[in-house]
Amino acid sequence: MAEEIELKLALPEDAQRAFLRHPLLRQATHKQSYRLTNLYYDTPELALRERGIALRLRAQGKFWLQSVKCAGNRAGGLSARPEWETPYGGHFDFAAIDEETVRAWLERPKIVNRIAPVFETNFQRIAWTFELVRGTRIELALDRGWIAAGGQREAISEVEIELLEGDPAELFALAQALAARTPLVLAPLSKADRGYRLFGQIPATPFRAVPIPLAATATPVEAFRSIALACLDHLQRNHAGAINSDDPEYIHQMRVAVRRLRAALRLFAPLLPEGFAARLLPALQDLMAMLGAARDYDVLLAEIAAPVLRALPDEPRLAALVGVITERRFAIRRDALQRLAAPHYGEVVLQTLATLHGLEGKVGSGGTAPETPNEPSSLLEFAAAQLRRLRKKTLALAGQANVDAPETLHALRIGIKRLRYALEFFAPLAAKKPMQRLLAHLTELQDALGQINDLANAGALLMDCAGDDPRLREAVTLIGGWHGPRHQKLLAAVPRGLKRLGKLKLPRFRA
Repeated sequence: MAEEIELKLALPEDAQRAFLRHPLLRQATHKQSYRLTNLYYDTPELALRERGIALRLRAQGKFWLQSVKCAGNRAGGLSARPEWETPYGGHFDFAAIDEETVRAWLERPKIVNRIAPVFETNFQRIAWTFELVRGTRIELALDRGWIAAGGQREAISEVEIELLEGDPAELFALAQALAARTPLVLAPLSKADRGYRLFGQIPATPFRAVPIPLAATATPVEAFRSIALACLDHLQRNHAGAINSDDPEYIHQMRVAVRRLRAALRLFAPLLPEGFAARLLPALQDLMAMLGAARDYDVLLAEIAAPVLRALPDEPRLAALVGVITERRFAIRRDALQRLAAPHYGEVVLQTLATLHGLEGKVGSGGTAPETPNEPSSLLEFAAAQLRRLRKKTLALAGQANVDAPETLHALRIGIKRLRYALEFFAPLAAKKPMQRLLAHLTELQDALGQINDLANAGALLMDCAGDDPRLREAVTLIGGWHGPRHQKLLAAVPRGLKRLGKLKLPRFRA
């Protein structure tokens, strides 16, 4: 069995020529070009996919090579997974698989006798081999071609950087050097992932955060790395949709992913090496500001201005203001998309991934947190202490909350959000139902406070759009009046929500 460690990067088709001119490629010790035809197999109900197994036949001249890959560790665009390759002699032969449970499962008659092709990949590969320091050898490949399934095709334009031997950190160094000049971004979906999606005719949709598997036996720093890599994966799974779709939810989910990553950095700060967060936060804050500006105008148009125009369609002042908002939103969105498609974005994401993978699983001394031990004996101890601290802080903010002081409600919303993210991160360590109830209560209150905050922020944005035009300023007044009853209803519900918040109990963790 071999372990495949590789970094997958997406490359825009119109950037292929620039990539091929990259001066770094001239440093390769070997170059070759060849066509790869791959057939992927599964059962009709996709049992292999369900079990995390990929079965592939690859044409090699007149011969075929059988490959079996199992689910391994994959985050962002970096994957490490077991792989078995053997010559194909006209029928599947799994004898070379030294993982007994995998081999026995594949050899079951109801599996091996029902395997059939589900999709094909066909692409031209140009491969460069690099001999680097300390005996590290890396293969860099540019793949250009297509995926076909069910009578449909989808283009392939991606770069793979595979570690042949040596230090995995060199993968990132090579990727970052390439990304400095070409718009390379992490590709969280493999060719197989895309093939199955095409086979199943599954449309692309915004990707939301999912539970992150954590083991109680993991160290807190190991848990942080798993959480942070999942946040990065969340970010990248929405990147292509943000660029290629008009659906504003993609940008919103990218913003949520960055927010969750920043929350994880803050939560684990006492245990991280000195200066660790400082290497990541400035770029993340810039990205957050850009995504936030785009999101603010999405909300302003869709949730604040447009509903009033639908209710008062014959009001020309509203129509004029909505036109200004639409133009402003378009300009801000266009700027955001240009920045997301630029090389700098890929550099930031790759740097973040490299920094996270370089983190040792040891307790550091990156900072201090009230009531949190610097060296917890276990992840469960650390999680319990941090949740107690965040709950105490949230209840203190709730005690200061005043419906006549929007800034206090905004501070409370942030406190609830940080507590909620921490609970979501540690949810796999606790009983499921109590955690779900607690998260549902916090989400409900956070959403209400979020709507209040959106309405509070809308005033300044609307006046900025109106400028000195008296008719547009009158439209702002109309919008404020129309949303007035909803605003008052939301404010009236706050005391009840605060009372309920004070009664919420933290979940118990399972040893």
